[in-house]
Amino acid sequence: MPPSGKTRNVKQAKTQTVLPPDTKYASQTDFAGDGWRVFKIMAEFVNGFEKMSDTGPAVSVFGSTRVGPEHMEYQLAEKMGGLLAGKGFSVITGGGPGVMEAANKGAQQAGGVSVGFNIELPLQQAPNAFIDRERLLTFQYFFVRKVMFLKYSQAFIVLPGGFGTMDEFFEAATLIQTQKSNRFPIILMGGDYWHDYYRWMQEMMFKEKRFIAKNDLDFIFLEDDPEKVVGIIEGFYPEGYKLNF
Repeated sequence: MPPSGKTRNVKQAKTQTVLPPDTKYASQTDFAGDGWRVFKIMAEFVNGFEKMSDTGPAVSVFGSTRVGPEHMEYQLAEKMGGLLAGKGFSVITGGGPGVMEAANKGAQQAGGVSVGFNIELPLQQAPNAFIDRERLLTFQYFFVRKVMFLKYSQAFIVLPGGFGTMDEFFEAATLIQTQKSNRFPIILMGGDYWHDYYRWMQEMMFKEKRFIAKNDLDFIFLEDDPEKVVGIIEGFYPEGYKLNF
């Protein structure tokens, strides 16, 4: 006689085998095992720290790779790079074309320090021609590259761009909000592009939803005038510049 009570049909759990990464991702590393990959990561950090140790106050400039000299974004970045160099700031970019090239060009032609954090990509992003050769670093890992931007920048200038630009913006905002980094100014340039988004952060994220606090917006600025951008940066550090972590 079967036991009293309801019986359940329990399906046998199937054990799934985890397969190795797709070939195109596995081939991005020089090492076969994940354990050994740690040393490649360490090497990128050590090389970056050594090359950046004497850079001095620096500003990172972000924006689209898909603009040329005829575009407003390119011209604004070039002007901004030259002005920053004239004020004694090193200019850091992601090392590629578009806005990055323009900011490096402006800095180098003004006699300033022009730094490029290039990244190895499947589409083979090539470093632009306006980076000081001794200040060119090439990374395999995005997260290592992000640490370099965040550690050595006294400000972020964010011009119109796509996913990569937004990624850098949110990375910085999150680390500052969570106090994993010192506060530094993030300046959005290109008002036509950023205006609605900036208002959305104020009206929706803060005022309506309360997903962020008021002081989470204190370090984010919307400004198109290059001279005023420099004023924001200089006014943020009354006691002098320092590394973020």
